[in-house]
Amino acid sequence: MSHYRASFEMNSKTDSYAARRILEQAYDTIREESRSVREGTDDADELLAAFRTLRDAAKRPTPGRLTITYEQYDGEFED
Repeated sequence: MSHYRASFEMNSKTDSYAARRILEQAYDTIREESRSVREGTDDADELLAAFRTLRDAAKRPTPGRLTITYEQYDGEFED
C-alpha cells in the first residue's frame, strides 16, 4: 500500500480561506458523486456527514492545519 500525506498550515485568514475552499470543493464533489453512484445508502450518508462536518468546521477563520492523506491499496477495482 502506498501512503501520501500533505499538510497545509493556516497562519493567516487568507490561508484559512484557502483551506475552507478546499473543503467546500471536496464536500461538493463527494455530494455529487454520491447522488449519481450511492444515493440513499448508509455509507454515502455517513461519508457525506463526515465531509459536511469538515466543511462546517472550516467556516470560521482560525489558525490550524489541514492534513490530507491518500492511501493507495494494492489490487484492482471490481467491474
